[in-house]
Amino acid sequence: MKNKKALNVLLGALALLLVVGMAYQFTPNVGSLFGGGDKGTPAMTVNGETVTVQELEALRQSNPVLSSAQSGVLADDFKTYVVAQQARQVALRQAAEDIDVSRADVNAEVDKIRESNGLTDNKAWTDALQQAGLTDSQFRAQMRDQLAVNRKVEEIKAAAPAPSDAEVRLHYDLNPESYQTDARIVGRQIVVNDKAKAEDLLRQIRGGADFAELASANSTEFGDRGGALGPLENGKPRPVAQVALPSEVGAAAFALTDGGVTDVVESGGKFYIVQVEDYLAPAVKPFEQAKADAQKTVAEQKKNRAVEEWFSGIEKDIKVEVSDPNWKTENPTVASVAGQTIPYSAVVEQVVQNEQFAALLGQVPAEQAGQLVNSLLKPQITEQLIQAYAAPQVAQSLKLPLTGTRQEQAAGLVAYGGRDVEVTDAEVRAYYTQNRSQFETPASAAVAEVSFPDQAKATAFRQSFAGGDPVQAAARAGGTVSERGEVSAGSGTLGEEVEAAVFGVENLKAAGEGRVSDVVKVGDRYVVAYVTGFQPAVVQSLAEVRDQIREQVLATKRSEAGQKFLTGEVAKLKPKNNLQAVLDAQEKRVAAAAPPPAPAGQTGGEGEGAAQGEGAAAEDAGAPADGAGDTAAETETPAEGEAQTGAPAEGGEPATE
Repeated sequence: MKNKKALNVLLGALALLLVVGMAYQFTPNVGSLFGGGDKGTPAMTVNGETVTVQELEALRQSNPVLSSAQSGVLADDFKTYVVAQQARQVALRQAAEDIDVSRADVNAEVDKIRESNGLTDNKAWTDALQQAGLTDSQFRAQMRDQLAVNRKVEEIKAAAPAPSDAEVRLHYDLNPESYQTDARIVGRQIVVNDKAKAEDLLRQIRGGADFAELASANSTEFGDRGGALGPLENGKPRPVAQVALPSEVGAAAFALTDGGVTDVVESGGKFYIVQVEDYLAPAVKPFEQAKADAQKTVAEQKKNRAVEEWFSGIEKDIKVEVSDPNWKTENPTVASVAGQTIPYSAVVEQVVQNEQFAALLGQVPAEQAGQLVNSLLKPQITEQLIQAYAAPQVAQSLKLPLTGTRQEQAAGLVAYGGRDVEVTDAEVRAYYTQNRSQFETPASAAVAEVSFPDQAKATAFRQSFAGGDPVQAAARAGGTVSERGEVSAGSGTLGEEVEAAVFGVENLKAAGEGRVSDVVKVGDRYVVAYVTGFQPAVVQSLAEVRDQIREQVLATKRSEAGQKFLTGEVAKLKPKNNLQAVLDAQEKRVAAAAPPPAPAGQTGGEGEGAAQGEGAAAEDAGAPADGAGDTAAETETPAEGEAQTGAPAEGGEPATE
């Protein structure tokens, strides 16, 4: 366990150095941690630099998704991804070779890693390095490369142009939710420690008593200022946000959008009454107040775009030559738009990084997962990539000063297309009616099931039980008790019959401090539920959730309208989507490369075929199993530079131009 922890520390150490806030999440060069540079079996060269089979295999085995399929369509996809990722890493290191990183800088980073992971002892450090297949000098060389890439990116960001006034203003106009104030109220409160006293004070208030005077005389909080929630300013309380109140109290107070007085609300053992004198709805800050924040956001977007363009240039010039037939891949153009081509590896990259896909692999066989991905996920991803690649051209055609990466500009166009959408009161009411369960807190209670072998004993117990200890009472009556604890309606904790008896009736028979249900038959026994602490279901009123619903409906309508707008604008550029042709060709290629089925009646045929078809590369990266080499040799060598290019992950967006 200790060695495994040390290994994980070193595998993650370089990843920790990756630039925070970059436009891309560069994949750490995990493969080279095992390959040891040129030591190993050559698989390919990237811009003249050798990449070994061991490095590629280590990258594949480092990711449970990539190692989940050894044959079929997914295995073919994963190999394309691994090759593209490894080529990317080499190209990044090469692009940052001009960056000066001193020995002292590297040593300082290594010292941080050793100290934070308890590896200050030289022997512990050496042992951990050996577990990772590294020497100290190799690890420091890797560290130097990562620091160089980070500094190169920061250098590019620093050179990005400053935002223009037009860019800042457009971002502010298209993102009002980012510059919106919270709802606030002007009001007063009374806080006491006794519920009866609170209810008496509430009766006085509703009878016309002065709230401020009662607060001054009775409230344990803010009594010196008449219960004012905010400091007094010209004799009037300053507005406060909902966070200034306990959650239950704030919810009740902020539901009074037309002003008024809450009921008594209990929170933390105290009892609150709040008078809302004025409700201030959320509002967008004036541009001058929000300008500084908008400038900061746009400046970061322009830096992201500068990094994206830099990386696109790197990928465009990558030259890959594959020497090992087992690692030959095909990476055709999956789509083109606005004079740009999108490689198939960009689609595969987003599949691999998709969390739902990873979950799917754990639920269904790889072959079935591949079919679902091809029919559902890849078409969606391809369309999203087309829109992202087209976004800068669309923005330019519309003369919109949008900034940021392709994906950020696509999001800006969606916001632009939905900017004039509004929500009516009728739509808010309709949503509330159709989704009422969203605003309901189900009934709850502590439940004990008292079970009897015959109905007569159960009925007698129900009639005679007047509270107290149900276990002792049940034992005297010939029954047994099963404690269910705190239960909510619809939770599934209780059986259907008992659930209906507890939560499906309006009134239960009183029994001391609790209540008992009717007798219900459960299997071959008869049950009476003893219920304590019953809390009825509570549904938030429309007034309480009106603003929440309005925001939700508005966001949905704007997104739909904006997406429709972007789709229409992209269609004007006449994009070409070749995904289906690419998938069809891949299916034929994979089928042709698969080993023939074993003759009928041959024992062990399936296992032997699988061993040959899938290869034993995972066990011996340098010596693929029989059959694996023949399979890969039949695939065509991709065009130099194109086949191995991938795209960095920026919101799921590639970066090849």
